[in-house]
Amino acid sequence: LPMMEEILSKHHGFDCTVLFGVNEDGLVDPTMPVFPEKGKEDEFKSHNIPGLEQLEKADALIFITRLLTLPDDQLQHIVNYLDSGKPIIALRTANHGFRSKLPYEVDGKVVSIKDVLGGAFMNHHGNWHQDSTRGDIVPETKEHPILTGVKDIWGPSDVYRTYKEGDSLPEGCTALVYGQPLIGREFGGADNPKKEPLPVVWFKDWTTSEGKKARVLHSTMGSGKDLESAGLRRLVVNGLYWSLGMEDKISPDSSVEY
Repeated sequence: LPMMEEILSKHHGFDCTVLFGVNEDGLVDPTMPVFPEKGKEDEFKSHNIPGLEQLEKADALIFITRLLTLPDDQLQHIVNYLDSGKPIIALRTANHGFRSKLPYEVDGKVVSIKDVLGGAFMNHHGNWHQDSTRGDIVPETKEHPILTGVKDIWGPSDVYRTYKEGDSLPEGCTALVYGQPLIGREFGGADNPKKEPLPVVWFKDWTTSEGKKARVLHSTMGSGKDLESAGLRRLVVNGLYWSLGMEDKISPDSSVEY
C-alpha cells in the first residue's frame, strides 16, 4: 500500500494517507498473531491501527486487512465508513479482514464483510504457495472503465475460492477478471488442468442502512508480490477513479510505475 500511495499521489495527484497496524511499541509488526496461542488466550492482545478517525474525511478507502481483532472504537470508525456510501476497494485478504463480527446492522441483520464485498475466503483454490495466478479479462466486460489499458495480470499468489463449487458470485456482482491457476510460480506458466478459473476481480454496489449506494471493487489478487504486476496496479488505480465517479479521467497511458 505505501507503493500504491506513491503511485496515486505522485502520478495521479491524489492526497493519500496510509494507516498501519502497530504493536505495543508503535512499530509495524507483521509477526503479530491473529489467533491466541492455545492455553494463553488471556494473553492475546488486540490489534491497533492508529489514525482510523481519518476515515471520516476520506473520499475513498483501499484496504488490505487480515483477521484483525480491533478495539470497539476502532471498529466503529470502520463501520461508520462502510455505512457512509463512499467507495470501498478491498484487496486480497480483506475479504477475511476481521476475526469477529462487525458492530454493523442493516434492516436488523448483522452485516459481515462478505456481505459488503460479495464474497469471503473459503479456501485456497489454487495450490497454496505452489500455483500462481494469471488474470484473464472477462470478454463481456472488457470495455468497463476499470479495465482500460489493463493487460498481463499475473501474481505468484494462488486463486481464492469465495463460493461453493457449482455456485457463482452473488447477485449484483459483476466479474471483470477470472484467475486461472498456473503450474508453478513463474509468469507464463502452464494452466493447471485440474483447476478451473474462478473470479478474482469483481464490482458491485453496497446499500447502506440509510439506502445510500456505495461502489465496491474487490480483488482477491493483491498481495505485495501480486502488485509487482503493472496490469494489477493499473486495475487498482483505474478502480479508484471509477469508484469516485471519475471514469472520464482514466487513461490507458497513465503511469503506474513505482
